[in-house]
Amino acid sequence: MLHFRSSTVLKELFEATLKRPFPVYRQKTWLPTSSRCFCCLGAASVDARTASAPLKVLNAAARRPALRPAPRAASLRSYCVKTEAEEVEEQLKKDGAGGEAASDKRRNAGILPSLEDLLFYTVAEGQETIPAHKFLTALKATGLRSGDPRLKECMETLKETLKKTSDGVTLDRHLFKKCVQSNIVLLTQAFRKKFVIPDFQSFTSHIDELYENAKNLTGGQVADYIPQLARFSPDLWAVSLCTVDGQRHTVGDTKVPFCLQSCVKPLKYAVAVHDHSTEYVHSFIGKEPSGLRFNKLFLNEDDKPHNPMVNAGAIVCTSLIKQSASNAEKFDYVMNFLKKMAGNEYVGFSNATFQSERESGDRNFAIGYYLKEKKCFPEGTDMTSVLDLYFQLCSIEVTCESASVMAATLANGGICPITGERVLSPEAVRNTLSLMHSCGMYDFSGQFAFHVGLPAKSGVSGGILLVVPNVMGIMCWSPPLDKLGNSVRGIQFCTDLVELFNFHNYDNLRHCAKKHDPRREGGDQRQQTFGPMDYESLQQELALKAPLWKKVSPTESNEDSSTTVVYRMDKVVE
Repeated sequence: MLHFRSSTVLKELFEATLKRPFPVYRQKTWLPTSSRCFCCLGAASVDARTASAPLKVLNAAARRPALRPAPRAASLRSYCVKTEAEEVEEQLKKDGAGGEAASDKRRNAGILPSLEDLLFYTVAEGQETIPAHKFLTALKATGLRSGDPRLKECMETLKETLKKTSDGVTLDRHLFKKCVQSNIVLLTQAFRKKFVIPDFQSFTSHIDELYENAKNLTGGQVADYIPQLARFSPDLWAVSLCTVDGQRHTVGDTKVPFCLQSCVKPLKYAVAVHDHSTEYVHSFIGKEPSGLRFNKLFLNEDDKPHNPMVNAGAIVCTSLIKQSASNAEKFDYVMNFLKKMAGNEYVGFSNATFQSERESGDRNFAIGYYLKEKKCFPEGTDMTSVLDLYFQLCSIEVTCESASVMAATLANGGICPITGERVLSPEAVRNTLSLMHSCGMYDFSGQFAFHVGLPAKSGVSGGILLVVPNVMGIMCWSPPLDKLGNSVRGIQFCTDLVELFNFHNYDNLRHCAKKHDPRREGGDQRQQTFGPMDYESLQQELALKAPLWKKVSPTESNEDSSTTVVYRMDKVVE
C-alpha cells in the first residue's frame, strides 16, 4: 500500500490537470491540511475520472487522512503556493527556452529524473543499496559483457569504488551513479531493451538448443591434406555470436584457437577493396561463381580468376595488398586490420600451420605459376613471395569469440560493434557480403544461398563465418568436414537457425508467421530500429512513459521521504 502526504497527492493531481508530462520528485512548500485550495481540488476532481492507472492510485490515496498533519499558518486564509517545478516551467515559457537548456533546468528542478537514478531504481528494485554482483548479473542478461571496451571506464570506477566501501560489495545510490555515469547512455539502452535483440536471454536459449542438436552429429572427416589440421579432435564444437550492438553469447569450445584458412579470403578481399576500389580489384579478379572445386587450375574467359573466394582469386587478391611493401609489412598490415575487426580480441598466428601449408602446397604453387603465365598479377609481382604471404594469412589464428566480432563488423557495415571504430568502408563490406553470398561455401554455395540465404564463408579448418546483415555475426567451428569441405555441424546449425528465425534474406518480415523474429520484443510487436541516442532524448522518453513507483529508500532531504515519487525503468519495457 502506497502512502503519500496529501500535499504531494494534490500536487500530482494538479499537475495532471495541467497535462504536465513530468511528475515532480518533491515540493519545497506545504499546504495546510485544513485550508486546502479549492481551485486545486476542483481542477483535480475534473481530471481524476480520466486519469491513468498510476494517478487513480494517487486519487484513492488522497481520500485517506494525511499521514502527518501540517502545521497551521498564523492566518487561516486559503492560498495556493507554487512549487519550484511550476516556477521553472513558467520561467521557461517566458524565456522561450528549449532543447538542452530547458532539459538542464528541468532536471535541476527535479522534474526530470537523471538516467543514473532511473538505472539505480531499476536494478535496486526498491532497496537502498545494490550488490555489485547483482548489477553485473543484470548487465550480462542484456548481452553486454563487463569486459566490453565501451564499459572500461565504468568497470574501472566500479572496481575502485568497491575498494572504498565498508563491505566491498554493495553500492548506495550516489556511489552507483558515480560508477555508471561515464557509460549511462549505453547502459540505459541495454536495460531498456533498445538493442537489436531485445529479449536476449530467450534468444540465446534457442541458440543453445540448436547447438546441442548439431552436437549429436557424428559424420564428416577432419581435413588431413594439411598435417597440422589433422591433429584437431573431431569432438570440438563451438558457436559464438556478436550482435551489431555488442551483445555476446558463446557456447562450446569457443576459446580454442584455430586457423582461419579460407575464412580469411573475404577479409583480405575487403581490405583490398578498402585500400583501392572495386574497379581496381575487379580488373584482376571476376565476380562469378566458378562451379568448380576451389583449388582448380581454371580461369574465366577473360583469363581472370572467377572470384576472390577460390584459391586462384585469393592468391591474386593477396598480390594487391600493399604492393610496394615487404612481406613482413604486408602481414602486419593485414593483422592490424583483423585485430581492429575483432575489437582487439585474440588474433594470432600458427607458424607450424604455415610451415605445414608451404611444404604441402604443391597445388597452390601450380596455381601460382599458371596465374603468372597468364599475367594475372600486377606488373612486377614476385609470385613466390605472394604465395608465402598467402600461406601466412591462411595460418592466422582466431577463436570463435574473436571471429564472431569480425563477422559482426561486417554485419555492422564495417564498424566494430564493441569499439565503435570504423574499420572498413561501406563499399568494401557490401561487395564482400555479396561475394560471400554467391561464392562463399565452395561447391555448396548455391544450395547454401537457397536454404540459408545469408552471406557466409567456410574453411577447411572447420569454421563457418556467418553474417546476418544489420543484426549479428556468428562463427561456428567444428573440424569434421563433409565431402565439399564444409563443417558438418556448422552447416546443420546454420540451416536450423534460419528454420527457427526469419534471418533468411528473403523471409518476409511482415507475414512470416511460422518463424520467430528475435528483433521484436516478445515476438509480437515490431522492434523499432534505434540508432545512437543521447542522454536527453533517453531521459525524456523514460520520464514520459514510466509509471509512478514508490521509493522506499531515504533521500538526502530532511523531509519525510516515504512519499517521494520516482520512476521505474523496467516498467517501460515489460
